[in-house]
Amino acid sequence: MSLSSLIMRRACLRSDTKRDSGLTPPEDIEYFYSIPYGPDKMQTLEVYYPKGTAGKLPVIVSVHGGGYVYGTTLTYRYYGMDLARRGFVFINFNYRLAPRFKFPSPVEDTNLVMTWLINNADKYHADLENVFMIGDSAGGQLASQYAAMYSSPEYAAVMGIYPPAGFKLRAVGLNCGMYDICAVLSGKPKQLMYDYFGRDHAKHGEKLNVLKYIGPAYPPACLMSAPGDFLYQNQAPMAELINSRGGRAEFKSFGDENTYHVFMCNIKSDLARQANDWQCAFFKKYIV
Repeated sequence: MSLSSLIMRRACLRSDTKRDSGLTPPEDIEYFYSIPYGPDKMQTLEVYYPKGTAGKLPVIVSVHGGGYVYGTTLTYRYYGMDLARRGFVFINFNYRLAPRFKFPSPVEDTNLVMTWLINNADKYHADLENVFMIGDSAGGQLASQYAAMYSSPEYAAVMGIYPPAGFKLRAVGLNCGMYDICAVLSGKPKQLMYDYFGRDHAKHGEKLNVLKYIGPAYPPACLMSAPGDFLYQNQAPMAELINSRGGRAEFKSFGDENTYHVFMCNIKSDLARQANDWQCAFFKKYIV
């Protein structure tokens, strides 16, 4: 592992631990931990939904951030439970991390989660007609890439990863993400990008050209960020690209220059509540 990735892991762990200090699972949430969805020990997930749920609820599948080298279900647990309280089944999953696992391992794992969801929907009150995705930071990139595979059979063939039969993705939430992989890797990428894509990233070829495959079938997307986010400049152009290709996208900025990257995960914050309310309201517009 590169020094930059090691530093990032340690810094993020300190920050996330401080952010969630004192939080406990809400009494009105049913939760299930350590559910395997694949053969690797990292391939586990958690499920949350409101207690007393009798029928089916729309589903949010969350792809966590962390620069491809960091992040677990624990660091997204209370954020996920908070969104579940808004009337959703929330799927919070671990994926295989770099540098041990390279591109496209997290994309493969995301697809395994969707397969698991189809096979276990009834057990967890999941409405397969109303599945949404959400991702922040690196998770935003991964969610945007999976949405491209879902909406473009051509890109799914390029990746060699095919969404399971019967899977329907109603909309996607992209938060504080990096979307143009080719642009990042052609510049001066941070070492952690090499940890994930490898130094010989050119070998991935067309697989990296995600934005090329965004078209009118791309799921409706809502993007949010804050002026203090170091990836803020990526959000409006991504929304504009989706709209220019015949899709539907909305971008909303929250807070000011002091509002940081992935602020929406801090559920102690009133601003996070406003942002998460906005995103969940966007999803509910597409429930059928």
